[in-house]
Amino acid sequence: MRIVLAVDGSDQSYEAARTLAHLSKAEEVIVLHAVDVPKPAYPKITPEVAADIYMTVEREMRAEGDRLLDQVASLLPLHIGPIKKRLEVGKPSDVILSVTQERQTDLVLLGTRGVGPMKELLLGSVSHRILSYSHCPVMAVRKPVRSLRHVLLAVQGLEDAEAGIAFLAKKPFREAVNVTVLTAVSFAPAPWPAPGAVTESMKKDVLDGARYFVEAVAERLGTHSYQVKPVVVSGTPASVLTQEAAKISPDLIMMGSRGRHGVTRFVLGSVSHAVLHHAACPVLMFPWPGA
Repeated sequence: MRIVLAVDGSDQSYEAARTLAHLSKAEEVIVLHAVDVPKPAYPKITPEVAADIYMTVEREMRAEGDRLLDQVASLLPLHIGPIKKRLEVGKPSDVILSVTQERQTDLVLLGTRGVGPMKELLLGSVSHRILSYSHCPVMAVRKPVRSLRHVLLAVQGLEDAEAGIAFLAKKPFREAVNVTVLTAVSFAPAPWPAPGAVTESMKKDVLDGARYFVEAVAERLGTHSYQVKPVVVSGTPASVLTQEAAKISPDLIMMGSRGRHGVTRFVLGSVSHAVLHHAACPVLMFPWPGA
């Protein structure tokens, strides 16, 4: 695997770096830091002076960034593979997305501060932008990862399942991992009386279909030497996933992100973003095809 470890000097980015201890040896680990140099905001200074100020600030930020990269690289486990330090100038989210696309990265690893949905909408969030637009899986780390032996894989359809199986087939974890495959079945009541209301027989058929689906996913993961438990729970996906995570305390949640952006994400909600805000463990999201 090719991994990009994005660091910004925060406690969360150091925790993301430490998470590499739980991953398998990589083909390449790029330790990436983006220097976002502010432009002088003094309207009365001349362009020449503004340029000098910008260059001075950039030089100082580059030096600080190089020290950060050296420090993070020194903390990485010896088994993880070749390490390359990379410093780029630009907005962090743009830099990270550009580098991961350029290097055809298999995983982005970053820290997230867990801002609330209102602050995220108004101010933006680097981690949320990466999670929404990345072409490859992204693991967001907020707290220390003590172990990585139990994964909760949430699947809502064939695309989710294929993406999750493809990632796990790469054997990305250093130790043997048990997987709980979870799908949620929601029987939302109709907003008005209708003759075609969902009957108990129809509910049973839907639940049977969901069990067949997760058992098929579990069987395919079993061919990759994973110990797998299929689980079907009735309820809305976001609530089911957060409740199941609280119940079984996984070391990692894996799920697809359907890439709902901007105002629609804020107004309508998003399962992936709801889980990211409430999860007590790291969350790994793989991109939704076509999103």
